[in-house]
Amino acid sequence: MILTPAELASLTGLVLRSPHTLLGMHPLGDGSGLVARAFLPGAKSVEVVPVLDAKLPRFVLEPLGDSGVFEGITHLRSTVYAYDLAVTWADGAKSQGRDPYSFWPTVGETDLFLFNQGNHHHLGDVLGAHVRVLDGVSGVAFAVWAPNAQRISVVGDFNQWDGRRHTMRQLGSSGVWELFIPGVNEGALYQFEILDANGALKLNTDPFGTHFEQAPKHAAVVWNTRKFSWTDDTWLKQRRESNPLKSPMSIYEVHIGSWKRKSQWESFGYRDLAAPLIEYLRQTGFTHVEFLPVAEHAFYPSWGYQVTGFYAPTSRFGTPDDFQYLVNELHNAGFGIIVDWVPAHFPRDDWALARFDGTALYEHADPRQGAHQDWGTLIFNFGRHEVRNFLTANALFWCERFHIDGLRVDAVASMLYLDYSRKQGEWIPNKFGGRENLEAVEFLRNFNHLIGTEYPGVVTIAEESTAWPMVSRPPWLGGLGFTLKWNMGWMHDTLGYFGREPVYRKYHQNDLTFAMLYHFHENFVLPLSHDEVVHGKGSLRRRMPGDDWQAFANLRSLFGYQWLFPGKKLVFMGGEFGQTNEWNENTGLDWWLLEAGPFHRGLQQWVSDLNALYRREPALWQGDYERDGFWWVDCGDHENSVLTFIRHTPGTNGTTSSHLLVVMNLTPVTRSNYRIGLPLPGRWKELLNSDAAIYGGSNVGNPYGVTAEDYAVHNQRHSALFTLPPMSVSVFGNEP
Repeated sequence: MILTPAELASLTGLVLRSPHTLLGMHPLGDGSGLVARAFLPGAKSVEVVPVLDAKLPRFVLEPLGDSGVFEGITHLRSTVYAYDLAVTWADGAKSQGRDPYSFWPTVGETDLFLFNQGNHHHLGDVLGAHVRVLDGVSGVAFAVWAPNAQRISVVGDFNQWDGRRHTMRQLGSSGVWELFIPGVNEGALYQFEILDANGALKLNTDPFGTHFEQAPKHAAVVWNTRKFSWTDDTWLKQRRESNPLKSPMSIYEVHIGSWKRKSQWESFGYRDLAAPLIEYLRQTGFTHVEFLPVAEHAFYPSWGYQVTGFYAPTSRFGTPDDFQYLVNELHNAGFGIIVDWVPAHFPRDDWALARFDGTALYEHADPRQGAHQDWGTLIFNFGRHEVRNFLTANALFWCERFHIDGLRVDAVASMLYLDYSRKQGEWIPNKFGGRENLEAVEFLRNFNHLIGTEYPGVVTIAEESTAWPMVSRPPWLGGLGFTLKWNMGWMHDTLGYFGREPVYRKYHQNDLTFAMLYHFHENFVLPLSHDEVVHGKGSLRRRMPGDDWQAFANLRSLFGYQWLFPGKKLVFMGGEFGQTNEWNENTGLDWWLLEAGPFHRGLQQWVSDLNALYRREPALWQGDYERDGFWWVDCGDHENSVLTFIRHTPGTNGTTSSHLLVVMNLTPVTRSNYRIGLPLPGRWKELLNSDAAIYGGSNVGNPYGVTAEDYAVHNQRHSALFTLPPMSVSVFGNEP
């Protein structure tokens, strides 16, 4: 035996951080031959078999007692060559394959440098599990970051989940462990067996896994996310050349598990979902669909915000290929895809990211920095290069591998403030004594910069509920760099207004006008999201006062105001047809309501027609964030709860200037001969009227339009007399 007792003990005790130094084939120290070793517990006999030249030495490895270690020497050659290990197992089974400990590292020094620097844009190509061919041999390269672990092994269905068989090597001081295992194929199940910094042995899932077993199981599945054949080049080219701020964006927010269901117990899968979702988007006219988090999460009866697999679409609905199919089909049908992305926090599951190597690796050690008070989750340590790189590379990964058109970033406010939802003494100030999380700010700026430069046309959207300045302004101007920001103030004020009995609205008209006082500070999305129809708030329908007629007239007016006001649009599924019950993530929407009476169908038709008008009228989106794109005609008629405004586009690329007049009468009273100022002479045609009979209204309006008179009012040179339908929003276009 050449191995010393100490070396043998380091192998059998699984404490060697560089098993390749003893296992595999090595020249003898005196140059007289070669020694080969293998650690194969359960093996009866082992033989070295040359694979490229049969004339090279073939020799037997002898067992070193009952240690499971086998060692053999040949003096017929002194340089290492390619070989298989032919193994006969204790039960008589035979196997033959390349020795995992005969390969060079699969992670290069440049990769390690960039990762430790926090600047590896394609980290998902390096860490995790990847099918590769090395020296003509197919297998899987495994790599994981765990700098404080004492030992890591790859275990899976290819080695009977035996942590002794495939121990990994640590690559210097990088904290990365690596091993190439020949013969493992796509579809194999695996985990990492970690002897952590405290001496505890545990099984962890792969932080970079791209596919997982369905919960409650949590083994990762080897998967090649590059093999899907995309056909959406035309869409991607158009996206690169577009300016999202000057393009229509009407977003339909969807929770995949509860939009429509095959049955009470079964949701649509990614592939099954494609056709009905595309058909519905065509029917209703939305431009984008936004999915609540699709990244893997352990608790399926949930919204998906407690992510355990950041690089994997949840297997609840299919494979990564299936999700790619869904995206590809949506793109080819002309629809953009936004996904919720959750870099603010992660769950405490000890088999996922929490205390991954026995220490606070992805999170802060101090709970005043590393624990969310409200959600029972952990906060990423944005000050650590590798953690920032894990997240930024993840964002780029969703854009590259899944062709995502936008990332809506959840809970940005909780990232920005060190004292978020904390009392005095429960948080640690930054180095300047302030409450701002400087590391998170830098992370967000870098994330937005990378998305904007690597994937032009992809939008980033902040769910940020405070007055943090310049969220949607470029980092070089001191902003955070998001493309868009949810306007939570608009949402709160608007729902508050429309939830009031009409008789009281004259006292609260400022709720509808206040948003314009700060509108040009940010690039806003106007959201009526899932958060507004849960936790006892009731559905949008239930929040409207009055009987069915009044409630649905209210809803039509609410959506009319949302679609015609400056800013991009978002509505949560079910709102567009007046879902009655509060959203339940474990059941499908109440689609039967569309057959129950005219109001639900009428509301759905109204949203469809709003989207159609929105898409074809540049005045409604081209100048969303420009001061000449909107002005009030009159917002001061509190007594009658009437507001009027103009949407305008000056015309570009040969298109003509256009003006749209929006008239809102938000009490159930018809107003005749109501004079409204107009910026242009000529005929003003009624384009949409929420009180039309087709929508369930009373069919009052101006079907023949109005003609402007040379009579100045509302600071406009012209005006006309209108009939204002009860509880309505109407749109008029100028015909020169």
